Amino acid sequence: MNDSNSNTPECHYNQSVEFFYNASGKNISHLWHAQDYVVMGLGLTVCGIIILANMLVIIAIGINRHFHFPIYYLLGNLAATDLLSGIFYINLMFHTGPWTINLSKPQWFVRQGLLETGLTASLVNLLAVAVERHRTIFTMQLHSNMSNRAVVLLILTIWAVAFVVGFVPMMGWHCICDLENCSTMAPLYSRSYLVFWAVFNLLTFSVMVTMYTHIFIYVHRHTQRMTQHTTQNRHRETIINLMKTVFIILGTFVVCWTPGQVVLLLDGLQSPAEYILNSEKYCLVLAVCNSLVNPIIYSFRDKEMRSTFKQILCSLCRRCEKSATSPRPNP
Repeated sequence: MNDSNSNTPECHYNQSVEFFYNASGKNISHLWHAQDYVVMGLGLTVCGIIILANMLVIIAIGINRHFHFPIYYLLGNLAATDLLSGIFYINLMFHTGPWTINLSKPQWFVRQGLLETGLTASLVNLLAVAVERHRTIFTMQLHSNMSNRAVVLLILTIWAVAFVVGFVPMMGWHCICDLENCSTMAPLYSRSYLVFWAVFNLLTFSVMVTMYTHIFIYVHRHTQRMTQHTTQNRHRETIINLMKTVFIILGTFVVCWTPGQVVLLLDGLQSPAEYILNSEKYCLVLAVCNSLVNPIIYSFRDKEMRSTFKQILCSLCRRCEKSATSPRPNP
C-alpha cells in the first residue's frame, strides 16, 4: 500500500497561481519595473494599431461587392483573427505582472488560452490563404471556385482547431499533478504542451513554405517563357508582383514567429530559465506584430482595397467635420 501511494502523483489543485510561479522559478514581482512599463507601452500601442487596421479591412470587405469572393472572405477572417489577437493580448497585459497574483487557476488558463487561440487562428488562416492562392495560380483563375458553404466550413474549422489548441491545457494538459514538468514561460502549462504547440506551428509554417516555394518555381519558369509581347509583359509584371508578395509573406513570418518558436522549444526542452524569462515578452510582442503586418501584405497591396480604405477614411473625416461645424443647440 505504501508503494502504491508513493507512486501516485501529487496534485496541487488547492494551490494558488503564485505557488506554481514560485515552483517553476518565475517569481511574481509585487512591484512594476522599467522593463514592464516598456513592454506594456509597446504592446498597447501595437495592439491599438492592430485593432484599427484590421477593423478597416473587415469594413472594406463588407461594403465593397468586388470583395465578395472566397479569397476575400478568408482575408476578412484573417483580419478578424488578427483583431482578436490584439484584444486578447491587451487582456493579457492587464492581467500580468503583480496582477497575476489575484488570478484564480481557471482565470489564468482563460487568459493564456485566449492568446494562444488568437495566434493559432491567425497562423492557420494564413495557411488557408496559402492553399487558396496555390489552387488559384495553378488553375489560372482570378478567383477560386470554392462555394460559400465550403468557405464557411473552412472558417469554422480554423476556429475549431484554434480553440482546441488554445484550451487543451485547461482540459487537462497541464502540470498541476506533475510539478517537475511545469513550464518556465507559462508555469501551469506542461513542457510537453509547449513542445507540441511549437512543433504544430513549425509544421504549419513548413507547409506554407512548401506551397510558396512551389508557386515561386512555377512563376519563375513561366516568366522564362515570356516573349516581348505587350500583353505578356503586363502578365509578367503581375507575376513579379506576386513573387515580391510571396517573399514579404515568408520574410515577415520568419522574423515575427521564429524567435518565439525557438524560445518555446527551449523551454519545453528545459533550457536555463534565465534566458527564457529575459526574452519571452519581447518574442510575444514580435509574434503579435505579425497580426499588424498581415493587413499590409494581403490588403494594402490591393489597389481596390486601398481605394475602399480612402473612401471609408474620407467618409469618417467628413462626418467629423460636419459634427464639429454643426451648430449646437443652446442649453
